[in-house]
Amino acid sequence: MTIGLISDTHSDLADDVIKHLKDCDEIWHGGDIGDMETADAIEGIGPPVRMVWGNIDSGDLRVEYKKDLIWTTNGVKVFMTHIGGYPGRYYKNPLKVIKEEKPDLYICGHSHILKVMRDNEHDLLHMNPGACGYKGFHKFRTLLKFEILDAKIQNLRAIDLGARGKIKS
Repeated sequence: MTIGLISDTHSDLADDVIKHLKDCDEIWHGGDIGDMETADAIEGIGPPVRMVWGNIDSGDLRVEYKKDLIWTTNGVKVFMTHIGGYPGRYYKNPLKVIKEEKPDLYICGHSHILKVMRDNEHDLLHMNPGACGYKGFHKFRTLLKFEILDAKIQNLRAIDLGARGKIKS
């Protein structure tokens, strides 16, 4: 199963992002979608989508999507939220969920910084795909792609979409 992991679109879903997501089995979005039009465009790419809302999302997005998602796919238990911190610096509520649910994979967005870290204390892998939208303080637009096979995360790839300030394709 190939996963395309994005976050922080902030109402910008460029063609280069769509191109990288079309061949995925599922698309996961770590929040700050931006608006319902962007959510609909992501849903329309083709593969099934799992999204959480972020701090800039309001109204319809908070009704349609959840703040936190917990599920198991191909033997990997996943916890996804938007604002959560990272190993050694978790926010209070996500840390509580991590301790109670014991996920294998913890995903968040918000920082606009691509980061993948092992958390040995909680025996999980943390992923933040960075930001794939144009709005924000990040210098480069990024996303992650990986596979889940037989309860293992493998073939993790960071995709550099170029400088944030470039004109959308």
